[in-house]
Amino acid sequence: MTESHTVPAARAPSADQIMRAPKVLLHDHLDGGLRPSTVLELAREQGYDRLPADDAAALGAWFREAADSGSLERYLETFAHTCAVMQTRDALVRVAAECVVDLAADGVVYAEVRYAPEQHLEAGLTLEQVVEAVNDGFREGERQAAAVGHRIRVGALLTAMRHAARSLEIAELANRYRGSGVVGFDIAGAEAGFPPTRHLDAFEYLKRENNHFTIHAGEAFGLPSIWQALQWCGADRLGHGVRIIDDITVAEDGTVTLGPLAAYVRDKRIPLEMCPTSNLQTGAASSYAEHPVGLLRRLRFRVTLNTDNRLMSGTSMSREFEELVQAFGYSLDDMQWFTVNAMKSAFIPFDERLAMINDVIKPGYAALRSEWLFASGLRHRV
Repeated sequence: MTESHTVPAARAPSADQIMRAPKVLLHDHLDGGLRPSTVLELAREQGYDRLPADDAAALGAWFREAADSGSLERYLETFAHTCAVMQTRDALVRVAAECVVDLAADGVVYAEVRYAPEQHLEAGLTLEQVVEAVNDGFREGERQAAAVGHRIRVGALLTAMRHAARSLEIAELANRYRGSGVVGFDIAGAEAGFPPTRHLDAFEYLKRENNHFTIHAGEAFGLPSIWQALQWCGADRLGHGVRIIDDITVAEDGTVTLGPLAAYVRDKRIPLEMCPTSNLQTGAASSYAEHPVGLLRRLRFRVTLNTDNRLMSGTSMSREFEELVQAFGYSLDDMQWFTVNAMKSAFIPFDERLAMINDVIKPGYAALRSEWLFASGLRHRV
């Protein structure tokens, strides 16, 4: 005899389930994710006396408030303090290791963390020494996480600053350390006045070397930034890309029309590294409920969810998911969709991405669904 029950509708995951769910992070800045206590300790050790607060709680609040200005340019100013204390090998190793430990504790199983080597040379380090210090820190963080039962893998994205003139040099550096901790390249910084086309030589070099790169585009600036990143530069992914919404029209009756660029992005499955909390701070969106991520998910763009700068935004991957669960009623199925999207879009070999999806991500979500079914009292008996 078989007794069956109707499967109940998926419910919103709890905060605990969100934290324990396996997550993938593609857009996280190393200098935007320091622990406030670490900033203070490194500042004292190095004699840096310009911090705006002298205790961890007040300093963390200052970073969040200073970043919550509605201006990307003001948001970027907060990095002067974090970069100032990341100028020695020991500091870089510590910050990188703590980054991995913090991500792993939040359920992140794979992350690509970006930083600009050219911003860490003031105490005499070379570009190569910066990269090697961060790589050593990432490996140490992976070991520390594994020791407490948290599995995580982290790759580095080397970033060039779009207002500077070292992008080809950094691209060559990324290629040199490819396979040795570095998985790709990025450009970052204020978009307005600094189009990605200023760095075409770097992108052409990376394409010749068959290397991966993402470009910050469509965050504070609009569709031209996205178009240039894709059509002139050949980006594999779009950092943010939130302004692609400007090429999508929603009629009063709910009919959605995609413009040619939006259709291209969706049809080509170009990954969008969405960072909702950061976008609210910089004025790219007015609320979580009105953030384009909801519509883009419904339209099945290759959307991924990210933190951007955990210190400045006071956020984590769990918090980003919690906000979207509340705003859009997302379930574990939705979380898995975002997570698989991100893993598909990672800059590691295909077989390794597939193994992470099949051996880590899908089993992790299946276990959480089983917990929910058991808690719901659902039974299938023969």
